[in-house]
Amino acid sequence: MDLNLTLEEQEFRDSLRSWLAEHVPEPWPEDDRDETSLQYWNYLRAWQKKLFDGGWAGVSWPSEYGGRGATPIQSSIFLAEIARAGAPQSVGIIGESLVGPTIIAVGNNEQKERFLPGILSGECIWCQGFSEPNAGSDVASLVTRAVRDGDDFIVNGQKTWTSFANLADWCLLLVRTDTEAPKHKGITCLLVDMKSEGVSVSPLRQMSGNSGFNEVFFSDVRVPVENQLGELNRGWGVAITVLMNERANLGSSLYVELQLSLEALIASVKKLTRDGQRLADDPLNRQKIAQAITELEIYRLSNDRSLSRLNKNAIPGSEDSILKLLWSEYSQRFAQSAMEILGDSVQLNDFDNGTWIYRYLRSRGSTIEGGTSEIQRNIIAERVLGLPKSY
Repeated sequence: MDLNLTLEEQEFRDSLRSWLAEHVPEPWPEDDRDETSLQYWNYLRAWQKKLFDGGWAGVSWPSEYGGRGATPIQSSIFLAEIARAGAPQSVGIIGESLVGPTIIAVGNNEQKERFLPGILSGECIWCQGFSEPNAGSDVASLVTRAVRDGDDFIVNGQKTWTSFANLADWCLLLVRTDTEAPKHKGITCLLVDMKSEGVSVSPLRQMSGNSGFNEVFFSDVRVPVENQLGELNRGWGVAITVLMNERANLGSSLYVELQLSLEALIASVKKLTRDGQRLADDPLNRQKIAQAITELEIYRLSNDRSLSRLNKNAIPGSEDSILKLLWSEYSQRFAQSAMEILGDSVQLNDFDNGTWIYRYLRSRGSTIEGGTSEIQRNIIAERVLGLPKSY
């Protein structure tokens, strides 16, 4: 595994850094990031449009669809540099990272022409309708149903934990179209206009105070048959394509975000005191920080190994469950350690603008979103290590 940057990769990085230095907007106030606020979302849409105009939207997409045809290494560089520059979050992340690549892989020409341009420009924001109240990480247990009626499907059911649904224009939706088929069969993928009659969204307020997740209800929603993505009753294969792209597109930006958080903690313990002693001089604090540094380095090397495999034209696979397990479990342990090291006052919103208490509360969802830790361990055991299934 050799991840030293080639000359071409260095030029890609330097060009991106130069562009970001000139175009990253002023940060939105930390204490005003209301995920239901139209003003905040317009700010994020404007950033997506700026990326698009600068030729930096969808860098990994093939050039014929408006991307740069970036290699996995270049895509990793892009995500890492975006995070280091403190750029706004990508409002089009689901469309750009999950929906777009899936439409490119299994969509027909009409769907590609209709949907792909709006994804990159930020004109069309997507959400992902997979999880249900009784089918979270076990996505194939979904019961949301679609029945054919002439040129439409009629959809009834409910999805939950749906990021961006409150302001999304479209939804990549998994539905059951054959109730008699085995669990992983009889599923179809639909592209659903969120403004359709019968679609309603209810935000879910988390203990962190955010409402980025939502419940989505479908009541006799008509979806044109032409919006079927992939083959009828074979949507599980489409779902696997989506999930593989989801886990393959997280690593590099997450590493940088976690690294910056760790650096912020180290800076804080060097200047803060307790009982006349610097927090950095407490042996227990130093041990916890050393543990965090070690675990983060393990995650970085694991991500580099995955990148090396992808750079050799391998497709994302079950091994990426290892990365998901590493970053989600680490984020919780790190947040817990930071709270213990910084002390009781860190729970106040006045302490670093509430950054640490927010990070701690938000981290509780890390081992649920994108597939629970339990599910990831089963995938690793069965599909990577070849262990027998447990019943």
